[in-house]
Formats: sequence, C-alpha cells, structure tokens
Amino acid sequence: MHGWGWRGLVLTVCAFLASAAAGCGRGTAKTQEAVTLIGEMDYQGALAALAEAQEGKEDAYQVLRTQGIAYMGLASYEEAIECFLGALSLSDGLIKDVDFDVNYYLAEAYSRSGRFAEAKEVYNAILALRDEEEDAYFKRGGVELELDQYTEAKADFDRVVEMDPKNYDRLFAIYEVFAHFGYKEAGQEYLRYVLGNGEETLSSFDRGRLYYYLEDYQKAYVELEKAKEDGTAQSSLYLGKAYESTGDYNYACNVYRSYLDKQGDSAEMYNQLGICEMKRRNYREALSAFQSGLALQDKAMQQALSYNEIVAYEYLGEFEKAESLMQAYAGNYPDDAEARRERDFLSTRHGGVAPQPEEEQPQE
Repeated sequence: MHGWGWRGLVLTVCAFLASAAAGCGRGTAKTQEAVTLIGEMDYQGALAALAEAQEGKEDAYQVLRTQGIAYMGLASYEEAIECFLGALSLSDGLIKDVDFDVNYYLAEAYSRSGRFAEAKEVYNAILALRDEEEDAYFKRGGVELELDQYTEAKADFDRVVEMDPKNYDRLFAIYEVFAHFGYKEAGQEYLRYVLGNGEETLSSFDRGRLYYYLEDYQKAYVELEKAKEDGTAQSSLYLGKAYESTGDYNYACNVYRSYLDKQGDSAEMYNQLGICEMKRRNYREALSAFQSGLALQDKAMQQALSYNEIVAYEYLGEFEKAESLMQAYAGNYPDDAEARRERDFLSTRHGGVAPQPEEEQPQE
C-alpha cells in the first residue's frame, strides 16, 4: 500500500473496537453501532449513527472520539482534529488511558494533514507524562524525519531499540522508515546491530528477513528456504521477494503459487503473485491473481488489491474499466493522493495505448 507503517493509525480497527467497547457504558447504543460500522469501513454510516448519539445525549467524550476516527477514515483530517481536541477538552483533569489513546489519534491526524510540528508536540506531551511509551518514540521519529530533523529522529529510534532490542519487527520497521526518507545506510545500521548482538538466537525467518533487507540475497535464500517449511505465508512472501529482487520472477511466482496450492488462499499472497506477474508483463494473469485476492474480502488487503486491479486493467489497455473502478476506489479511499492523480490520468486515456511498466506500479 501507499505510505509507510509509521504513518498508519496507532490502533488497528480491532484494537479500536476493543477499546471503544470498553469505554462505552449504558445508554451508548448508537455509539456502539458506530463502532461496528467503522469496523465495516462504513464511515458515513458511523457518522449518521453518531449524530443520533449526540441527539440522544450519549457519552459526549466517546461520541467525539468515535467521530474523529470516522473522519480519519474519510480522510477529513481537520474535522478529525476538531473532534479529538473536543474530546480532550471534556477530560476531568485526571488523565486516563483513553486520553492517551485520543492523543495518539490526534497526532496521527496532524501528521496526515501535513502538520508535522503539531504532531511532534503531541508526542512530546505523551512522553512528558509516560517516558516509556515505545510507540510514541517510534512515531515521533517518523515525524522528525518529515521535519528534516535527522539527529532527533536517530535519537528516538535508538531509544526504541534500547527499550526492546529483541523486537525484530520494530527494527525492520525502523529500517523501512529510514529507507523511505533516503537514509538506507542509516537504517541498515540497525540491522547490522542485530548481526552483532545475538544473530544466533534468530529464527531462520528473522535471519532471512535480515539478509533480505541487507540485500544479501544468497544468504536470504538459504534461510528463507528453511523457514518456508513452517508453512507460513510470510516466509514464502519474503523468499519470493528475495528472488524478485534479483530479477528471477519465474522462480518467485512459483514460490507464491506453491504456497497457494499447498497452504490455501491468502489475499496477501495473491497480491504479491499479481505484482510478480506484472513484472513478467503477464497482465491477464496478474489481474486474475488480484481478483482472486479480492474475492477473499480480506479488509487488510482490500485497498492494495483494489488499486492493483485497476493498474492491471490499465496495462491491458482497458481504460474505461480502469476509470470506472478508480471512481469507486477514490470514494472508498479518499486519502490516496496518488490515486487521485491516476484518476485524472485515466480520464484522458480512452482509446490510448497501455502504459509502460515504469509508468505505474502496483501496491504491496
């Protein structure tokens, strides 16, 4: 998908559902209905339910908080900011866990609206009260890179590693953030830290990921082939990506198809198979893979698969179909600026020629 892990919402939808339900007491039927609708990505429906919740004088704090999250889903960040600030203004002065939760959402809304300095101020406030909030250090590091504050970001990421040196997923995420901002070498320092501090304790999967990110693909092949035997999708995904990185798209596609044949359906695997088929210029096969993934209705992969289906139609020269799907996509995912540019492009392409591979890339 477009964007990077640190830019995503701090809470997943499932975590939001759990925390929202915990915050709702008696007389909160419409707020709870809105929570359910957000889980179904029906943000307009959630806002309608919350309007009724306000009329019914349900818990104002929870209504505003939930409204803010619904507006986030609609990419209406200024409205979301107003809701989160409104909720915090209702606090009784005794800081609760839910207040920290709302502050995280507020910082995310500031970030997504490009107000990075204000987002950093929120993370500063969180850390002033809870200096062991690993997520806040990690998120603040990403914001600081947006503000071109490399030294401060490096210090925050170092702090994250100090707090949890065995959290390899976080270490890999730090690498990805640095790489995204053009500091790949700095990010790889964190990976080399792992090599020098307990590589022998790593699983084959983590060792394979490590070598993959260090671009030592021969070693990555060896470790990920071992890890593949555990039958998990991630092991096969990274193995396939390692082969893709060296241009062996045929073998990579075989890895993805083998997993699907042996282990069963996986939306993420279908997406990566489609991407690999795109690189082979097998656009019809790519389209089939994306559509197979969409049929699984995996919410976590729905956006990437929907976008990639459009890209496949575009490469096939079926611009009217691509434009029709893009209109629906833009309504479902208004936050995707690249998709807006692509929609404008498609509106000019009826009867045109298919794009070259470097013109438009699918989403992972």
